[in-house]
Amino acid sequence: MSETSHNEANARRSATLIGPLAVLGASTCFALSYVVIKWPGTPGSVIAWWRLAVATVFWWVFLGYRRIAKGVPLPSRTTWKYVTPAALLFGANIAVMFTGATKTSVAHLEFINALAPIVLAPLGFLFFKEHPQWKALRWGIFSFAGIAIVLSFGPANGVATLEGDLLVATAFCAFLGYLLLTKRARAHGVTTVDFMAVMMPVAMVAATPVALLIAYDSFIPDNPKTWASIFILAVLTGVVAHGLLVFAQKIVPIATISMIQAGQPATSTFLAWVFLGETISINQAPGMALVIIGSILVVTTGQRSLSSSRKFDS
Repeated sequence: MSETSHNEANARRSATLIGPLAVLGASTCFALSYVVIKWPGTPGSVIAWWRLAVATVFWWVFLGYRRIAKGVPLPSRTTWKYVTPAALLFGANIAVMFTGATKTSVAHLEFINALAPIVLAPLGFLFFKEHPQWKALRWGIFSFAGIAIVLSFGPANGVATLEGDLLVATAFCAFLGYLLLTKRARAHGVTTVDFMAVMMPVAMVAATPVALLIAYDSFIPDNPKTWASIFILAVLTGVVAHGLLVFAQKIVPIATISMIQAGQPATSTFLAWVFLGETISINQAPGMALVIIGSILVVTTGQRSLSSSRKFDS
């Protein structure tokens, strides 16, 4: 093997490891973020807007430093063109999702979002020709049945509401669009730093009317806990989690990203129990298991079938 081939093989192995680790890191940050959102008791849309504002300042200070110190140009018009649609959907997603998070339980929120692998598999084929195995999608029936159980058998003293669940479902749809448009932008060569720097201010514009409509009278936070949660979220998700996820979009298929994130609902539910005292009903446990099992089976079965077909073709 030549030195060039050896280096290329090492690069591929590094990407195979680094990509999934980046997604795992992002998933862990997201799991913790919902606890932070609910901690101060402030309207979620307000926290969402200020989190975006703080993250925007961070990314543009970093761009300014990079411009002065290294002469790296600011994001181009083409970058703005590809990032703006994704950013608008992200702004709507975060404003509505943060609002929903304060009106329902973390368990409901996370297990609704756990349907992503089943929905993203056909969307990945439709928009990016990722060729999922359609037979694998039959396992998605487990996840849909699990969601029905989780939503139907919550504890009588729980914090979940129908309004909150509907808000989370709406935000979930916006997040699917954001993921697809992010992958499109990355496929056109937009770098992680440029993507994040453009996404945050555009998302802030999209989140503004939601925040003003829902909580205009408390738009300016007036207690230390709210400001602490804003700054924690700005670093935890606005910088670390989304930065890792955007980085991974370049080298990890959408379906694989969803598989890695399949365990996030369980992590979030556990953290909500530890830090917020949220309870779950024993009747919900089978549903939670079905959601995770269905999500994993959809992706692993599809990937296994795809690997077999490639060996046959070769």
